[in-house]
Amino acid sequence: MPNPSKISNDDPAAVSGRDHVASGTDAPIVQLQEAVSLIGQFPALAGVNLVVGPGEVVLIRGPNGAGKSTLLRLCSGLASLTSGAGRILGHDISDRAGRRAVRREVGLLGHATSLYDELTVEQNIRFWVGANRSDETMVEPVMHRFGLDGRLRSVRVAGLSAGQRRRTAMAIVVCRRPSLWLLDEPHSGLDEDGRTLVDDLVVQAAQSGATVLIASHEVDRVSELAARTVVIAGGRVHTGEQLGDSTDAS
Repeated sequence: MPNPSKISNDDPAAVSGRDHVASGTDAPIVQLQEAVSLIGQFPALAGVNLVVGPGEVVLIRGPNGAGKSTLLRLCSGLASLTSGAGRILGHDISDRAGRRAVRREVGLLGHATSLYDELTVEQNIRFWVGANRSDETMVEPVMHRFGLDGRLRSVRVAGLSAGQRRRTAMAIVVCRRPSLWLLDEPHSGLDEDGRTLVDDLVVQAAQSGATVLIASHEVDRVSELAARTVVIAGGRVHTGEQLGDSTDAS
């Protein structure tokens, strides 16, 4: 397994955001005002106000069912904005064209990995790199960085462990070189080497100018990476004073 701490920003597998993000613009990357998003008829987000600037790493915490995953999906352009206002990477997400534009520039690691079980690790990565029109020269160095370039490259995803699936899905995110990283429980299922690799990738992404939102139950670990914490409960963003001491740290 390659040591992530020994991989520099000059390495082909090094993380970097897109040029317009790394250029130092002060425009918000995420800007939501009274944002509502429905799952069926249920308001999974019930009026979220949130502003995140370029290069920020933000921990999103809250109890199960609070709306953390829906918030990430809204920021990825996959969930619809029912009411309120929202701009992600400068794109208005109130319409389909804006959401499509956002999807081209973000990297989402969700609970579902979107991997094809019948394809091998390498085939999955190359498929998504091609589908996203990403840089194909990233594939080999990224697979090496994630320890996927040995025997695992030819293993079908159906035969992988949960941690190996997670590594494969994260490798696809890195190959995209997204301006905005949206990570939902990124440490889940990983061994300690894999968890450390995720930490290093987050730090490197922020240093390159990318913005990272991490929804996680691992508050202590992610707090070491994040510049600030956003608490979401009942589909709304709350301050610590609003929630008091009763907030579930998970």
